[in-house]
Amino acid sequence: MPRDDAGDAPPQRTAHDRWEVARPQGRTSLDGVRMAGYRDRTGSRLDMQVLPQPAVIVVIGLGAGPITVECASGQRPLGGLVASLSPRPARIRGEGVECVEVALSPRAAYALLGVSPLELDGSITGLDDLWGRHARLLREQLADTASWQERLALTDGFLGQRAAGAPPMAAEVAATWDAIVAGRGRVRVADLAASCGWSRKRLWARFSAQIGLTPKRAAMLVRFDHAARALLAGERAGDVAAACGYADQPHLHRDIQALAGCTPAALAGLTASTGP
Repeated sequence: MPRDDAGDAPPQRTAHDRWEVARPQGRTSLDGVRMAGYRDRTGSRLDMQVLPQPAVIVVIGLGAGPITVECASGQRPLGGLVASLSPRPARIRGEGVECVEVALSPRAAYALLGVSPLELDGSITGLDDLWGRHARLLREQLADTASWQERLALTDGFLGQRAAGAPPMAAEVAATWDAIVAGRGRVRVADLAASCGWSRKRLWARFSAQIGLTPKRAAMLVRFDHAARALLAGERAGDVAAACGYADQPHLHRDIQALAGCTPAALAGLTASTGP
């Protein structure tokens, strides 16, 4: 849904020209989980490019119509979806969209998705394919609940149940991810392996299995996320390349093309449908 940096912003319910946005009152019960409710107040058509970001995005549709995902393999109408950390180029379309969106850190995604992140394989997956009847039941309960705060509390409780007894991520993998995020993607894989006491080969294998990306690709994604936000904010590509640790502007161009399937100029020109 609208590209949104939930971060640690205070809980609030706000109305924009197009989007009504509701956030939980208080913190969610699980670390690494952010959520918000969205309703298109205009009832108009949504057409949004999916951008990679350092979180797994779960969208639970509540509107009368489906959310259609369009990618290289075709179109698929879905009641809910899961976008992996680095999905291949795709668009989301729908009319009168109303949904709960949950952003999961890799650590939370490992516990909550119920499958290895590698199985997502850089895709956008139907939520019913992962959570089956539980996803359908949650969607029905949310649709029958009028209050956003009740909807968000229901979602939080559902995730808490899924987290109970879930396998923890290896401490070394979690620490490596945290180091990549703290360094804004400007890290050396050899240094990461040395810091956790593992060989590069072992780190590569365990990290890939539990995060869904190699450490190098994860660093590329985190660096891209900072660059994309700066470009969307109107900063010049040359300045963004220097500030975000790219060797030069062509390096920025190659990474954005690889991850988002477009040029920096096209990314900077995305319309307000990408964010409130």
